[in-house]
Amino acid sequence: MDKIAPVTIYKGIPEDMLLSIAEKETAKDAWETLKTTYLGADRVRTAKVQTLKAEFEVLNVKETETVDEFSTKVNNVVSNIRALGDKVEEAYVVKKLLRVILTKFLQIASTIEQFGDLETMIVEEVIGRLKTHEERFKGHEDNEEKQILFTHEEWFERSKKRGDDSRSP
Repeated sequence: MDKIAPVTIYKGIPEDMLLSIAEKETAKDAWETLKTTYLGADRVRTAKVQTLKAEFEVLNVKETETVDEFSTKVNNVVSNIRALGDKVEEAYVVKKLLRVILTKFLQIASTIEQFGDLETMIVEEVIGRLKTHEERFKGHEDNEEKQILFTHEEWFERSKKRGDDSRSP
């Protein structure tokens, strides 16, 4: 088994890394070398985790972002933190998502907080609920955009052009 493992490792790494692990006697030694190279020492790993946690804390939804786009950013940061061996509680991520949502999602976020158990809820459930709300909201946004709103003066000018001297809309 120890002869198959190095071959598998060799297939999955860049050529420039081959020389540094080719001289290793066991697959475990080769793996430890790769781990040290890519993840770095404990201090480097800890620094990366701290940087990612700081990035997670400052994540905010932009007005132009969809729920999918923002949740992808959040999931990427959380996945990177977890890949480095640090824990990120699901409830913490759920609360973050609900804390930074746009104003148009306040009602659904409040409902989720009031009627859902945030300690046991998973991120995918929150994202699904927010996406559902986003889809319903899109239909109403489209209708609002189709309406034409005039100031009182614009309405008066429009009425004059049609031959109606009335100032009331």
